[in-house]
Amino acid sequence: MLKLASLFLLLFVALQVNVQARELSSDFVKSQSGKFSQGGLVVLQLTEGTKVSLNGAALPVVDNYTVLGFGRDAKLRQEIAFTRGKKSAHVPLTLTKRRYSIQRIDGLPPTMVTPPEAAMARIIAQGKLKRQARAGLRREADFSQSFRWPVKGRISGVYGSQRFYNGEPRRPHFGIDIAAPRGTQVVAPAPGKVTLAEPDMYFEGGLIFIDHGLKVISAYMHLDSLNVKVGDQVAAGDVIATVGSTGRSTGPHLDWRMFWGGARIDPALVVTGSPSR
Repeated sequence: MLKLASLFLLLFVALQVNVQARELSSDFVKSQSGKFSQGGLVVLQLTEGTKVSLNGAALPVVDNYTVLGFGRDAKLRQEIAFTRGKKSAHVPLTLTKRRYSIQRIDGLPPTMVTPPEAAMARIIAQGKLKRQARAGLRREADFSQSFRWPVKGRISGVYGSQRFYNGEPRRPHFGIDIAAPRGTQVVAPAPGKVTLAEPDMYFEGGLIFIDHGLKVISAYMHLDSLNVKVGDQVAAGDVIATVGSTGRSTGPHLDWRMFWGGARIDPALVVTGSPSR
């Protein structure tokens, strides 16, 4: 009986939160897309004059759009606050908890698992370059458009999985691996501005960053050739590169990643359609 009562209590609380969220939509939120989940990205179209914060931190708004994201291991309890004129509301949220798999990748050169001392200066300099490319705040709402798959093919690696390289544990995988033949065209999944275009990164090989506005960045790794340069504006569907197997890779594929500020987002929770050819 105690377990049954607890279940009813949880259902009641969930219903109360859902009702509250629906009531808020008319006062503060005109529309929303995305998933409140670990690895999720949520786009809100706000009513005119609405301000919003996540866990006490104000979120930037452009053209009445804002965006918020949650990393792989984000805390499940979150809170969004809205204000417009004299009206205000606090909405408690519980993110969907994710379960992650384990992936073992063998056959890599030992230097790609444990870099030699001679490579460390290069790796550190490239890390700084990547941080700089993600540091700005581009006040555009390109993220509000639907994201398409940048390449079609077989999914060979998923977001969040714990990686073992040549049997050694390393950081989780933060992207989607899409296997495709070398030379396959990679397109921009949504509009944005290129903030990084490097052909020879130590781990990533050919690497491109596209800034979609308000800290939403997409990244494309292991590229064979690059068709864009820093500063280029791209539209959805523009060819930006070709698939390769550069950097830490065992075969031709695209590693597609997404960021919201410092949070690493799961592209599978953002993109529409299917990756199948």
